[in-house]
Amino acid sequence: MTGTPHHFPPPGAPAPEDPPTVGARSPGAVPPPPPGGPRPPLPSYPAPGPGGRPGMPGMLGAAHKPGAIPLRPLTLGNIYDGAFRIIRFNPKATVGAALLVTAVAMVIPIVVSAVTAFTVGTGLDTNGEVNEELSTAEALGVLGSFGSLLLGLYAAQLGVIFVTGMIAHVTHAAAVGRRLTLAEAWAATHGKRGRLLGQAMLVGAVSLLAIALLVGVIVLVAVLTGDVLVTVLLGIVLVLGSIPLAMWLWIKVVFLATPTLMLEPVGVFGSFGRNWQLTRGQFWRILGIGLLTALVTGVAGSILTTPVSFAGQLGPVFAPEYAIVILVVSQAVALIIQNAFVAPFTAAVTSLQYLDQRMRKEAYDVTLMGEAGLIPR
Repeated sequence: MTGTPHHFPPPGAPAPEDPPTVGARSPGAVPPPPPGGPRPPLPSYPAPGPGGRPGMPGMLGAAHKPGAIPLRPLTLGNIYDGAFRIIRFNPKATVGAALLVTAVAMVIPIVVSAVTAFTVGTGLDTNGEVNEELSTAEALGVLGSFGSLLLGLYAAQLGVIFVTGMIAHVTHAAAVGRRLTLAEAWAATHGKRGRLLGQAMLVGAVSLLAIALLVGVIVLVAVLTGDVLVTVLLGIVLVLGSIPLAMWLWIKVVFLATPTLMLEPVGVFGSFGRNWQLTRGQFWRILGIGLLTALVTGVAGSILTTPVSFAGQLGPVFAPEYAIVILVVSQAVALIIQNAFVAPFTAAVTSLQYLDQRMRKEAYDVTLMGEAGLIPR
C-alpha cells in the first residue's frame, strides 16, 4: 500500500474526518534523537507471561490496544465491539464499498423494469388483474424485468465477494491502529482478486453439486421403489443428516478461507488447508460465533428492510399497472440496505475471528504489536 498511513483513533474518540498530517508518529513510537544528542533508550515492557506474550499474565490479561481490538486472544465482546469500531472509523471502505457495489448491480433491474413498465406494459390492468392474453411485448417485458432482477442479484453477490476481501485488509490495518481508505483497501486486494473469485465459485459449485447429488439419490429411490412413504422417509433422513455435515465442512474448510487467502501468501486450496489448521480444536466456539452473527445480522437486516418491503407490497394497491416495477425497485432498495449492514459486519467479524485464531495458536499478537510500533521489530 502506498501513501501516508491513517492511524486508528483511541477508544471513545469521535470518528476523524481527515487523515493525520504527514509525519505523525504512531502511539508508542520512539521519538527521534535530538540533533547531535544521544539516542533515547527504547521503552521497557513487562516480562513475558505464559505463552510468550509481553506483559500478559494470562490468556485474557491486560493487553495493548492500538486500534480496534486488544492485541490478545479475543472474547465475543471484543470481536463484536471491534467489528462495530471498524465500520464506524472506516465507513467508506466498509459500508460505502458494500453500498456502492450493490447499488451499481441493482441499476440494471431498475432501469429494465422502468423501461418496460412505461413502454410495453407489464400485463396488469388498472384493477391489478392479469390480462388473459399477454402480447408478445408484454410477455417479454415481464420476463425481462424478473430476469434482470436475478442478474442484478447475482452481480451484487459478486461485488460483495470483493468487498469481503477488502474488509479483511481493513480489519488487519485496524488491529494495528491504521485506517484504510476505499482506494487503499481496493489496492490491497491486487493480485488476489482472481483467486478470491475462484475460491467463491469453487465453493458455490461444490455446494450445488452436493445438492444435486442429494436430490438425485432421492429421485432414484423414488423411481426404483415406487413407494412414496419410503422415499419421504429417506429424504428426511438424508436432509437432516446432511445439515450437520454441511455445517462441519463450512467451519473446517470454508469459514476462515477468505481472510486467509487475502492476508497470507497462499492460493485457493492452500487457504482451505490453513482454515483446517486454524479451526483445529476451536470448532464449537467458531461455529457458535458464526451462527450468532448470522442470527444477529438476519434479524437486523429484516428490521431495516421491513419499511421498504411493506411499501413494495402496498404500492401495487394504488398503482397496479406499475406493480412489477414497484416490486423490483423495492427488492433492489431492500437489498442495498441489507448489504450495506450485513456484508461489512459479517466480513469484519469473520476477519477478527481469523486474527483471534492466529493470536491463540501462533502468537500473532506479538507480530501485530511490532507492526503497530509497540515493540521493536
